[in-house]
Amino acid sequence: MARTVLVINSGSSSIKYQLVDLETGEGLASGLVEKIGEPIDGHYKHEYQGSKHELEEPIPDHGTGLKRVLGFFEEYGPNLTESGIVAVGHRVVQGGSIFPKPALVTDKTIAQVKDLAVLAPLHNGPEATGAEVMSRLLPDTPQVFVFDSSFFFELPKKASTYALNKEVAEKYHIHRYGAHGTSHQYVGSMAPKVAGKPAEGLKQIVLHIGNGASASAQVSGRPVETSMGLTPLEGLVMGSRTGDIDPAVVFHLIRNANMDVDQLDTLFNKQSGMTGMTGFGDMREVHRLVAEGNEDAKLALDVYVHRIVGYIGNYTAQMGGLDVLTFTAGVGENDEIVRAAVINQLAPFGVKLDAAKNDVRSKEPRIISTPDSTVTICVIPTNEELSIARQSEVIARDGDSYGNVFGK
Repeated sequence: MARTVLVINSGSSSIKYQLVDLETGEGLASGLVEKIGEPIDGHYKHEYQGSKHELEEPIPDHGTGLKRVLGFFEEYGPNLTESGIVAVGHRVVQGGSIFPKPALVTDKTIAQVKDLAVLAPLHNGPEATGAEVMSRLLPDTPQVFVFDSSFFFELPKKASTYALNKEVAEKYHIHRYGAHGTSHQYVGSMAPKVAGKPAEGLKQIVLHIGNGASASAQVSGRPVETSMGLTPLEGLVMGSRTGDIDPAVVFHLIRNANMDVDQLDTLFNKQSGMTGMTGFGDMREVHRLVAEGNEDAKLALDVYVHRIVGYIGNYTAQMGGLDVLTFTAGVGENDEIVRAAVINQLAPFGVKLDAAKNDVRSKEPRIISTPDSTVTICVIPTNEELSIARQSEVIARDGDSYGNVFGK
């Protein structure tokens, strides 16, 4: 019998979901719920076996949305019971210092995830709500929290510690937690096979670059550095986030622009990055502007690439070398222009791009460097849903490391 996991990513006003086949790793069905709690009609999309089913109606809350999603599975397929569902896996951004590994959804863990919303206010609350709702709708199916930050739980102290007053840092739990951990873990585990190199001792950098963007350095599959910090705001330039910026900019805008905390939060997280510099967060639009000679777009692309190259240099020095450089996520997998711009700046160090291979669009993992390149360059499509599904299955079957066992 097939074994599947329903993976759910709950946002403040949206829900993404995918039913994953654990044997093949394929997504059997997927969908999206948008505009939850908004005064206008919400939007549902459910896709299965090449058919797309859409519906618009008011969606007052997550409970209404998820109940309708289960109705789509009943009406349009596949039937969850007949598909052999063994767990529901909930993606959670912030596990803080509490969750180094996935955890069963219980009253206690739901409360803990909600408490951690102070570190991820846009994410943890809705993610906890989604788990609460699904626990009621599918009470006989184990529900599992899988945390984006868990992969980076064991970062070396020198990498996770900020040079902030020690008492303040400890009191308010301020250190580098990282994010996109499920993607970095999955892609990092795939890289040795794709590159044809032994995993033990392998020094690699994974670039997860999409609308959200982050970098990680890994040695023997264990993280030693990552670009996102206390929140997903730090690090690389992103679709609408600043990435690294002098913290004194906050003081400057408070004093001179009379901005409050909420305005600054919105500015840094939603109105900056490529969107703030060009008007577009989609790199395809940025490339269009560059081709038209738009100077703002050319500068923005230069800043984007400059930041990535800086992190590659930093991490290579920290690891004492680099064996594999991997691109993943929306931009990393599909944008040959960005990949070429990054790699060409590494040419003085013997890093060589095979331009023909770089220009090929493919959903398959592949090498895009030349045979004589000092670093093997890979493009590996990420599969966060599969990673979450596999981790959820283990917890559903064996219980978690916190003493929770489903049904007991």
